[in-house]
Amino acid sequence: MTQKNDDEARTERARRIGLFRYMLIREAADPSLSGRQRGALVRKLAAQEHIDADGRRVRISRWTLDRWILEWRQGGFDALVPSPRQSQPRTPPEVVELAVALKKENPDRTAAQVRRILRAQLGWAPDERTLQRMFHKTGLVALKRERPKDTFGRFEADRPNELWVGDALHGPRIDGRKTYLFAFLDDHSRAVVGHRWGFMEDAVRLAAALRPALAARGVPQYIYVDNGAAFVDSWLMRACAKLGIKLVHSAPGRPEGRGKIERFFRTVNGEFTVEIASEKGEVGREITDLAEMNRLFTAWVENIYHRREHSETKQTPLDRWMAGAPFPVPRGEDLADAFRWSEHRRVARTATISLHGNRYQVEPELVGHKVELVFDPFDLTVLRVRLEGKDAGVAQPFQVERHSHPKARPEVPDQDQGARAATTGIDYLGLVDNAHSNRLGTKINYAALAEPSSETTAGPPGQG
Repeated sequence: MTQKNDDEARTERARRIGLFRYMLIREAADPSLSGRQRGALVRKLAAQEHIDADGRRVRISRWTLDRWILEWRQGGFDALVPSPRQSQPRTPPEVVELAVALKKENPDRTAAQVRRILRAQLGWAPDERTLQRMFHKTGLVALKRERPKDTFGRFEADRPNELWVGDALHGPRIDGRKTYLFAFLDDHSRAVVGHRWGFMEDAVRLAAALRPALAARGVPQYIYVDNGAAFVDSWLMRACAKLGIKLVHSAPGRPEGRGKIERFFRTVNGEFTVEIASEKGEVGREITDLAEMNRLFTAWVENIYHRREHSETKQTPLDRWMAGAPFPVPRGEDLADAFRWSEHRRVARTATISLHGNRYQVEPELVGHKVELVFDPFDLTVLRVRLEGKDAGVAQPFQVERHSHPKARPEVPDQDQGARAATTGIDYLGLVDNAHSNRLGTKINYAALAEPSSETTAGPPGQG
């Protein structure tokens, strides 16, 4: 069992390394760039510190970046995933001891400086990343130094869909259960491109907000999120890698660049949740159904927030976002593939595999191999099989006892959907909802106003 757990841990780490490498080189690997443009980007990346797959600050040499770009061009994403066995230590013990001694001697020495000293002394040294990993494991972290300026500090994106900022808000209690709002804000326009209220702060509810946003608004260049459990889930990294989105996490304890969405959440609390009665007897609209909660919130976003002039931009979020339209949207099959989950299993001698209590039949030639199973978390009756990154057919259901992933817990609305009016008799959210319904009857088809194009394009926030 220990060996099995070690193998799974090495496989998962190799996958994280592949995602880190892809996110790092994605822009520089763009085939539309000239050699000079690519060289400038690679030099810039090599001069910066990056957060690697293990959460450490590292520097990557220009030679390594060029090699990763070439590997990606030749073999795609899978070529960036190292062999799980490469995680075994290969640095001679005497070199490790000397590197540790140099670090202890002067904690201010960076991994790059220790590497220079080792090369001068021995004529050879492990790469900088290996030394950083070594120092991290032994607790020899450097003393605090001046941090580099955050990429998204005092920053505003130059155009719509360049940067989306995502976060979660703890909301009122509905029918005795706490609610959470996942929202994505376009940094340039302040438009709410995606949102979803739910009873859980997990990856499934996050996907319920992000996937429709991508389908209706297009694909952003960056998505900037914090380090909450839902935002560091492997499915989000996989989805972004599949769609060519660079996923950026804010450094722990450094919330720079998150002011816009935090301000939006203050507006939500001051104008929307304040009108909801979360406890019996409170003034406000009593809501017992998530569907109603999401419908009312959509009405408030589209009729109030999106159509009101923003104090900083001096434009409405809708007008500023539409200035960049139309936006290409991903194909349905590409979006569906990006939001599938995956797990690894070893094929038994009977050419079967097990996944969360279910058994499936696979091709006999896969016996003994460790394969990747790709699936919709809400439908475990259909599994695609991949071997070493290549398609290996479909796993046929043999015995199915669970139809959805244990984490994919649906939220079934309660049957009682009654609403109690506030003591003044004014139901503000009801008025907003009615106005939104009336506006839907005369809504302009913005996509039809755009120039004809062979590509599918996104509509404005609120459509889709």
